[in-house]
Amino acid sequence: MIQLRKFKQLTALVLLGLLTSWIVSCGTGGTNTKQTTSGVATVEFWTMQLQPQFTDYFKSLITNFESQNQGIKVNWVDVPWAAMENKILTAVSGKTPPDVVNLNPGFASQLAGRNAWLDLDTKVPNDVRSSYLPNIWKASTLNGKSFGIPWYLTTRLTIYNTDLLKQAGINKVPTTYAELAQAAQQIKDKTGKYAFFVTFVPQDSGEVLESFVQMGVTLIDDQGKAAFNSPQGKAAFQYWVDLYKKGLLPKEALTQGHRHAIDLYQSGETAFLASGPEFLKAIANNAPKIAQASEIAPQLTGDTGKKNVAVMNIVIPRDSKQPDAAVKFALFVTNDENQLAFAKAANVLPSTIKALSDSYFKDVPANASTIEKARVITAKQLQQAEILTPTLKDSNKLQKAIYENLQAAMLGEKTVDKAVEDAAQQWDNR
Repeated sequence: MIQLRKFKQLTALVLLGLLTSWIVSCGTGGTNTKQTTSGVATVEFWTMQLQPQFTDYFKSLITNFESQNQGIKVNWVDVPWAAMENKILTAVSGKTPPDVVNLNPGFASQLAGRNAWLDLDTKVPNDVRSSYLPNIWKASTLNGKSFGIPWYLTTRLTIYNTDLLKQAGINKVPTTYAELAQAAQQIKDKTGKYAFFVTFVPQDSGEVLESFVQMGVTLIDDQGKAAFNSPQGKAAFQYWVDLYKKGLLPKEALTQGHRHAIDLYQSGETAFLASGPEFLKAIANNAPKIAQASEIAPQLTGDTGKKNVAVMNIVIPRDSKQPDAAVKFALFVTNDENQLAFAKAANVLPSTIKALSDSYFKDVPANASTIEKARVITAKQLQQAEILTPTLKDSNKLQKAIYENLQAAMLGEKTVDKAVEDAAQQWDNR
């Protein structure tokens, strides 16, 4: 189970993004010796802050791989999550990259647009590719080319405080954003507290951007131009502006990231938390009374019924000196058996069809814990889940344009129509 202190480790998964922009500088590290004098190929494998919790898992994984592939050795380098962006950019630019890298599609797609990754369509046979969930494989494609192999997944849940709902007289957990707005007003009126927290910080969670798609907004057209300057787009802007102006969202929604949502929920200040099941144990450890009052429900959505999924993938730099060995190892890490083992160890979901069909994701005892129930709910959601925001080489700019102008409308600096228009122009003129 991934502890709260490991929050940064699975940022992209848990928050669906919470696909943040890593900005902390870090020099290159790890040797880049790709071939030993004995003729054994060395594959350098970078992960994001998976030590020490999963050290034993990866040591065993690597030992098994090396025993089955006598001519290949794996050098595992675990990189602090905040350093990964700068570190991989430096390595790729200097043409001294690792051979296999754990990233997320959002950031990886930015470098895919610069032709940084190996084209996997020529390296992964169709029968192997078909073992992965089709919609999840698409998350690591850009302009029709596959640049990554899916690894582990999360899809959001609604974690809710039954005590606060009882105080507010709410008997039914909201399932849509429209119902959430009604519940938010009732909770504020009856308890003085907020229903939930969501961030509008451009560099943080993409939850609000995903809500647009769930509400029926098309973000980008086939030519890559803004498509959200539409009745649906304006309605989505208006939804969030109204919540903020009515005092139903904390003011720090404009300045604090998703981490603040967890803090508020654990302190009993909000009734709902949209997050992954990996936080349930952390809530139990940090706020036992809140955990006792907590239950779970499926993810909130809009009229479309769409559900989000956050993906972590594996990419292979185009300048890898050992591309074939790298592909072999990447496919080993993400095969059915190893995906199932890691999903159990980390309380995440696998991205292969066979692993996901395991009874572990379907059956729970009658006296199942909240964590066990969450595993089944999220696995079931995965059948309808999809990557809600388009894979773009500069997707961060799209979120920035929308969030900044949305904030301006929330603060009364622009009308909703003007904010939508300006956001569309900002994207098209980038």
